[in-house]
Amino acid sequence: MKFKIEKALSPTLIQQCMDIRHCVFIDGQNVPSELELDGKDPQSEHYLLTAENTSVATARIQLFSTYAKIERVAVLPSFQGHQLGSGLMQYILADLKKRPDIKQARLSSQTHAIPFYEKLGFELSSDEYIDAGIPHRDMKMEIG
Repeated sequence: MKFKIEKALSPTLIQQCMDIRHCVFIDGQNVPSELELDGKDPQSEHYLLTAENTSVATARIQLFSTYAKIERVAVLPSFQGHQLGSGLMQYILADLKKRPDIKQARLSSQTHAIPFYEKLGFELSSDEYIDAGIPHRDMKMEIG
């Protein structure tokens, strides 16, 4: 499946990212909207993957002094299983490696997604904890 990835810089593209997240997290996983909409979007960078002329996957990153936190990685259910999430993550990691100040990528993985992130090179860095009613573990990858 052919796809395109871009940074979502316009309000229209950011809204498409938010719509994907709403579908995946709020509708699909019953995450309360007040937890999903955490107020961190304005200071985050957003990525949008388009396939078949449809916005189907997104993620955001928050930049800190020496690391980036990858968050809200979401692929619409009807497009899962086509390596789109992997393509999106590889794009983000390549983008982060271009930033000399960023030495590490971090994320909080739902436990069922740990093998997905391990295949990309992430390693576990915490015990299991519950976030929005869903088991998670922190993961990290050295990139710089």
